[in-house]
Amino acid sequence: MKRFLRILCLVCVLVLLPVASLADTQYLIDSDTRKITEEELWKWDRESLSFMFNEIFARHGFTFQPGGKFYNWFNNQPWYQNIEKVSNQTAYNRTTAKEWENYYTIKKVIGEMEAAKHPYRKTSATPELKSWTDFTPPGKWSLTGFQYITLKGNQRLDVYSAPSTASWRGANGKALVSTQGAVWAAGWENGWLQIFYEVSNGGVRVGYVDGSKITGKVDFQQALIFSRTPVQLTAKCALTDDPLSGSSSIATLQQGASVTYLSTAVNQKGQVWDYIETTVSGKTVRGYIPSGCVNVPADELPNLDDYAK
Repeated sequence: MKRFLRILCLVCVLVLLPVASLADTQYLIDSDTRKITEEELWKWDRESLSFMFNEIFARHGFTFQPGGKFYNWFNNQPWYQNIEKVSNQTAYNRTTAKEWENYYTIKKVIGEMEAAKHPYRKTSATPELKSWTDFTPPGKWSLTGFQYITLKGNQRLDVYSAPSTASWRGANGKALVSTQGAVWAAGWENGWLQIFYEVSNGGVRVGYVDGSKITGKVDFQQALIFSRTPVQLTAKCALTDDPLSGSSSIATLQQGASVTYLSTAVNQKGQVWDYIETTVSGKTVRGYIPSGCVNVPADELPNLDDYAK
């Protein structure tokens, strides 16, 4: 309980910090109220246009794939959480003529950016570009994609970095989570629950617990669907299972190394982390690397022209 209260206090303090926030602008771009221009879109990185594209439909309750970066992002926006969930067909039907017009504009510019090799994500080499990474969702959360859950008390569950007992395990192979403390969950994969929890050094750990080992009902049934795209690292970086502080390093990964991109998440400080899978000392390991360390795959956006009005 003390650990739980410490995390809640930290979140409350961070909410008061004067950071750039979508609480001020509500949306990345106001595509619901005016005609957006190609010129203004070119001032953003290409990944941001993918968020703008999906933001049009998120306003109408579109449901995203759990575990994906759009799911992680939009499910932490208060305007999205308060919308009654509807079928995606209904979301398309609710989209206005103005929004469809902006859909076509965004789609056109994304294609032109791809052809021109416009930067996919803003980096230190392109500080002039705007990016979705410049914005922080409002507080009340710790890591996008996760939510607080209640598990039956008096349990100590083994935690692995990936959904397998053969994967790497933190705390020198002894990582455990106590259900007496606070636990956040993102979803299920092959009978394993992805969670994060506070550890004794004040940091947190993201990992997986075997669902068959959990006693009592788990009132959380979300399934995870990751990108699973082979990519290469663009810079040397540290792999961590603590995307809130990055204080614990699993391994140092070298530039050019091949890894599997899974998803992207943002922590309560507005820091962007890419979630990957790789091999360390012969064991599968999943963890987070800072934004800018990997060639993130371009988003495959659906062709919705048949729905346009």
